[in-house]
Amino acid sequence: MTLSTAAKPPLSPGPVLWAGLALEAGIRAYVRLTGRRAPIAAHQWLAGPVGLPGRGGQSYYDDHAAAAQLRLVWNDPSAGLLPDFLALAGPDFDPLAIDPRVRAFYEHTAAYNLDAWSRWSWPFGALAWILIALVSRRVDQMNLPLSPLDTSAGMTSEVIKLETADGSPAAYRGWFRRLRESGRSIYAGFYTIAIPPRFGAPCVKVVFPLPYGSATVLLRPEAKRDGSLLLVSRGLRFGDPGFYRVLQQDETTLVARHVPAMHETIHVYIDTAGEMRTDHVFSFWSIPMLQLRYKITPKALVEPSA
Repeated sequence: MTLSTAAKPPLSPGPVLWAGLALEAGIRAYVRLTGRRAPIAAHQWLAGPVGLPGRGGQSYYDDHAAAAQLRLVWNDPSAGLLPDFLALAGPDFDPLAIDPRVRAFYEHTAAYNLDAWSRWSWPFGALAWILIALVSRRVDQMNLPLSPLDTSAGMTSEVIKLETADGSPAAYRGWFRRLRESGRSIYAGFYTIAIPPRFGAPCVKVVFPLPYGSATVLLRPEAKRDGSLLLVSRGLRFGDPGFYRVLQQDETTLVARHVPAMHETIHVYIDTAGEMRTDHVFSFWSIPMLQLRYKITPKALVEPSA
């Protein structure tokens, strides 16, 4: 079932603000009570940029750069999420088995335009509207489209390079996507490669800063026979690929809750017409909640790593 944003009843700012703060505080309390305390030094695979209260959107990049003494480069037209896709190589994954056009997208993401369509399943769309209205819009993070009309005007796609003062690359690349019509942030994410200890092989790591912590996703790569790429965030135990809600307790310690019920699959492929597409599915256990479909169009010819 698809929800229409036009049908939503207006909520006054006061109740929305207080309800959102209460919901956020409840989630953080749940993570502290049920999560695992982890020294940052021994869990770099899980550590990452942390959001500050009262901030959101582009500020997540500004705040991380200031805290880590990095500089942001916003206008490199060929910057990619993964500067070297071959760094994902592992015992069960050969990056060279992936279609070169898909590899080029990850290595030169800024050189592509994205169009997106969305569809929620009932009753998850109604629950998502509550969470997005109460929390996501205030922290300007994960404003997932509630209706196909939300993305009808298009979305922006900006890749941000993070560098040290001498120009050396930092660990993360930023990918900032916004709805063109509203300007709200769909995703303000940080991308890198990490090795979850129970999995023992490179995964794509994505960190979405939130107040006092983050939502962190680790996706294992898989090469399909047709050369397409499948990224899967599914694991049963702490240390597997999957979804983690992370809080920073202090300068040396994290509290992290692995949420095995939350799954994501991202399938990047070339369709029968020769166009690149992505099917991005969020599931609760094995029940699809949200399906996003992207059409990816190169701005110019780009080449993958050799």
